Amino acid sequence: MDASLPAIMTRNWTAQDLQGLHCADTARLPVIGADQIHRISSDLDVWDSWPLADTSGQPVAWCGGELWFALAAPAFADPEERHGHARIHTFHRTGTTYLHLGQTIAEGLTPGSREWSGAARLEGSSVSLYFTAAGIRGECPQSFCQRLFVTKASLTTDQACPFGAWSSPEELLRAASPYMPADQREGRAGEIKAFRDPCPWQDADGARYLLFTASAAAAPRAFNGVIGIARGDAAGRAYTALPPLIDATDVNNELERPHIVRRDGRLYLFWSTQSHVFAPGISAPTGLYGATAHSVEGPWELLNQNGLVLANPMSEPFQSYSWWVMPDLQVAAFIDYWGLDDEAAQLKPAGRTHFGGTFAPFVSLSLEGARSSLSVSTRSSKYLSICDIGAQV
Repeated sequence: MDASLPAIMTRNWTAQDLQGLHCADTARLPVIGADQIHRISSDLDVWDSWPLADTSGQPVAWCGGELWFALAAPAFADPEERHGHARIHTFHRTGTTYLHLGQTIAEGLTPGSREWSGAARLEGSSVSLYFTAAGIRGECPQSFCQRLFVTKASLTTDQACPFGAWSSPEELLRAASPYMPADQREGRAGEIKAFRDPCPWQDADGARYLLFTASAAAAPRAFNGVIGIARGDAAGRAYTALPPLIDATDVNNELERPHIVRRDGRLYLFWSTQSHVFAPGISAPTGLYGATAHSVEGPWELLNQNGLVLANPMSEPFQSYSWWVMPDLQVAAFIDYWGLDDEAAQLKPAGRTHFGGTFAPFVSLSLEGARSSLSVSTRSSKYLSICDIGAQV
């Protein structure tokens, strides 16, 4: 490897690490009640979300609030169909209110058949939107090909149209060793291989990196999830793949939406995963997991010894997902399947009866070295359609 590149010490996440995980003693989220579920509209589902942030990951101020992005799709009878129709949408968050501003990127610009998760950064007056191009534009049937892209636009103060024209998307990094290409033509949720969720991160010395969800090329088997990382050039345009930060081979297939928060002289790496993507014989809950190190090279130490930071309630195992931690340790997520009141539930219920499809209440973390704890925000949120904009601006 180039001597100028960091020597990453990959942390293997093993079944032995999880043997000491006693679910009853973990930081469990509070049960979400019906009065906390506020949908954007009856015909739109919303899930994975992230803010427009500065280079540290802190949400930036915009028109008295913040700009947020989230995946959204029409509300189908089967909510799981949303993944095949996902587009990135924009929201204006002011206090406890989210105002829906509509689809972010015009149809036909992105190279995929749909858009999956990413991140957004403000550099000067330009917004860089990192995203996953899922599938190939115009394909039929849809594939599970995944590629990492960025598009840029100017930021305006027009509350009805916050961005200028988006640039032609540029591919950030192609999957190659040590990462598997994610080019499957067909598959099932939780079983496909990954090359998605691009998230930029800038070290204290200004060095640019890209984090992403990936699969280990050296272990082409059912459970080979890793958190990938690449080093960028000074302009953040050309990236060189590095060894993964976390390797969960034989433990877990998907370490989703990785991102780094700098806090008290440490780096904190967070990712989300679901109980059903752990290998057989490993019992671990759907939750937010994490590790800490003093530098990106490592060594990385699992938070709370096993990596688990927070989990869904025992009686609501599918209540929320896709957590995003900000530098102030506020944590965003979306409401998945709620109102089950069933500790024995192993599968998500069919149909829309229990599906939230909207933003979850924020919670807050505390961090002390390699230990984390959970505190709960008591604020609720309201979610409005673009139709309500005239009353708000």
